[in-house]
Amino acid sequence: MTTKMLSTLSAAFFLFFTFSSYAQSSSKTYEISGKVIDNELNVPLEYATISIVDVNDAQNVNGGVTNSKGVFNIEVDPGTYNIIVEFISYETKRFNNRQVNSNLNLETIELGISSDNLDEVVVRAETTQVDIRLDKKIYNIGKDLTTAGGTVSDALNNVPSISVDIEGGISLRGNDNVRILINGKPSAMAGFGNTDVLSQLPAEAIERVEVITSPSARYDAEGTAGIINIILRKKETLGFNGSVTVNGGIPENASISTNLNYRTDKYNLFTTTGYRYSESPGYGFFDTQYFEPREDVILDNLMYDRNIEDRDYDRINRGFNTNVGMEYYLSDMSSITGAIFYRIGDDRDVTNNMNDYLMGDTELLGTNRREIENEEDESIQFSLNYVKKFNNEGHELTADFQFETDTETQDASINEFTIYNNTEIDEIDIPSESTLTDEDQKEYLIQADYVLPIGEESQFEAGYRGNFENEVTDYKLFQENSLGEFVLNETQTNIFDYSENVQALYTQYGTKFGSFSFLLGLRLENTNLKGEIDSELTEEELQEEFSFAVDTDFDNNYLGLFPTVNLIYELGKDENITLGYNRRINRPRGWYINPFPSRSSRNNIFQGNPNLNPAFSNAFDLGYLKKWEKFTLTSSVYFQRETDAFQRVQEEVFISGPSGQQIEVIRSIPFNLATNDRMGGELGFLYNPADWLRLNGSVNVFRFKLDGEFNGTDYSQDNSSWFGRFSSKVTLPLKIDWQTNLFYRGPSDEIQGTQEGILNVDLAFSKEILNERATLSLNVRDIFNGRKRNSSTTTEFFSQESEFQWRQGQSVNVSFIYRFNQQKREQRRNDSDQDFEEGFEG
Repeated sequence: MTTKMLSTLSAAFFLFFTFSSYAQSSSKTYEISGKVIDNELNVPLEYATISIVDVNDAQNVNGGVTNSKGVFNIEVDPGTYNIIVEFISYETKRFNNRQVNSNLNLETIELGISSDNLDEVVVRAETTQVDIRLDKKIYNIGKDLTTAGGTVSDALNNVPSISVDIEGGISLRGNDNVRILINGKPSAMAGFGNTDVLSQLPAEAIERVEVITSPSARYDAEGTAGIINIILRKKETLGFNGSVTVNGGIPENASISTNLNYRTDKYNLFTTTGYRYSESPGYGFFDTQYFEPREDVILDNLMYDRNIEDRDYDRINRGFNTNVGMEYYLSDMSSITGAIFYRIGDDRDVTNNMNDYLMGDTELLGTNRREIENEEDESIQFSLNYVKKFNNEGHELTADFQFETDTETQDASINEFTIYNNTEIDEIDIPSESTLTDEDQKEYLIQADYVLPIGEESQFEAGYRGNFENEVTDYKLFQENSLGEFVLNETQTNIFDYSENVQALYTQYGTKFGSFSFLLGLRLENTNLKGEIDSELTEEELQEEFSFAVDTDFDNNYLGLFPTVNLIYELGKDENITLGYNRRINRPRGWYINPFPSRSSRNNIFQGNPNLNPAFSNAFDLGYLKKWEKFTLTSSVYFQRETDAFQRVQEEVFISGPSGQQIEVIRSIPFNLATNDRMGGELGFLYNPADWLRLNGSVNVFRFKLDGEFNGTDYSQDNSSWFGRFSSKVTLPLKIDWQTNLFYRGPSDEIQGTQEGILNVDLAFSKEILNERATLSLNVRDIFNGRKRNSSTTTEFFSQESEFQWRQGQSVNVSFIYRFNQQKREQRRNDSDQDFEEGFEG
């Protein structure tokens, strides 16, 4: 953005503020304002009705409703009024004979539920509902039966626009470069960018999911696909209350978790604690045909042109996690919250790789490679949050500090022996290996956000965020020598020290006039990526080993401006059009940078690339929403251009074997491959035709065009695919709820092959018991065993057919939730759950 453009924008804002100030100063009306909250939950009551009746003329009635923050601002002429505050099922409050000859602030108005309705009011979000904001869609997860006993990953897979692949990878609109936040911040709960952790946290911990496809300037610029912000539950009912959840199922899994809360007028204590055990069998199959015969020097110089690799995975995951915190109310307008999150994991994975080597159709030899890996993981996160409210209209300052540390130790033993005609033979000696990996990660977060409402319909925000991450990976490889002793392989042993430091300043301004609202923002970010490789090999030797140049000590800085524009136009009360633009960045993570290859397979490996540069994207999003009495329609079309996009390619290379031999393998490695244009459209609906039937669904169709080459090979590609989901919930006799979820991802063309479609169908049943203090649920996931990735890959050297399933077969789970000292009600919301007024939240 040029200096001239900035000057023009500044002049426009100055004229707008001057005009607004003049209009307000010349007005002869006054403002009655306040905030309406639930006196027990201490949460805002949206759509509470404010009636203002002229004492001298009962026919002169003015009024309005509260917004999503419970705030109201109503202009009236000078006079004396009776002010009536009402909300369905709550007791009414009256302020009689209030003389208004200046602005009147009623401050915080607390309403209590009517005693006549205390036991009758039961309002539950039975299905996922959606709030529309200028920069995001908010999905209130509701009572999703299919995720009972499941994990956060399971819950995300039921949210429109989001898909979770068979390995737990999360994508947004088919793009896997998505930023995961917890309560608006990067968190150890999200595993330092590794989404595996989300498969260990219980789904019951989620209150809502914010899908942010056009992020405002308040958010990190990381993630070219956008941001998924997971908001966790925090009980706020006075006194001691909570719930206990017990789960069990097949394949063997069991968990227990509890949510406890104790709240007084001065402080709020809360904790979520749980333990989880699960077994997750899986498998992989790779049939590789080489166009020219190749030689395996380890297998006694065996010549072959086909390799069939069959993998079996047996995984055992054990994990304990707890989040303990306290919110202390310094005054009615300020509070400080401190929390500690702790997670420990103890996992064991056993992988069997059965390899058959053939020449044509003739089987020559087989091998069995067995890897046993033990992993211990410990994460600790300390967080501190301060909130200072200057009034009830949203003028506030928040400050956050967060420190996280994660230590992970992996030790693996790899043994391989040869087989012929199903009989183990000893003529060929394959040395055994063992590896030891220590990872130490630390992250600091410092953040401050300032929000200033300007008049009734405008808001200014500014803030700072500093995110400082460091990851040290200490990798040791031991190999068996001719004497049967394990000796350190110094050429493959290494220490990789990687840091990612990001500092950002942002400002944004939003306003509404008539039916039109806009939110303009600008974020300045500096990214510093530093890495140091400590290895016995020189840079020249590493280049020869890895077949590309390696900088063993790099320090790169990227300074960029990231503008955002979000517009919304209301065609009617329940109909609007939105338009968004944003610029984003995709920073390579540590495991994409580390150049030392994985060793779980001798024929197929993954290797990072320390030469990766960040990718940048510009994205546009046009949306339309329309609501009828029982039907809500959401739709959008989008376009994104990403430069220096990451793509993983497969190629044949030689790496060093146990005795220094050169072994030919298929390597998967990421590179910056020029430009990727992505465009698509999505359509979703929510339909509640009757009290006993609720339906929702969505479909996303996208196309991407890749333009780039690497090592003289053209990887340009034009591809399209789609995915869709459908969910129905039926209330059966005896008040048994039955839910069906269906997800299908269509086939697609990849840069070096194709991938077949994936179908997943889940069923669940639920029943309230014990006077509705408890819920008993049964769910069956993947009833048709369709969550498999079948793909074909073709290069100039080989063709490969593969099938992979991270969690094999169907799973059956039973869940029991018991609630104590909790009223059978939640915060009441308008059924539409669309908010067009408050579009400026970050």
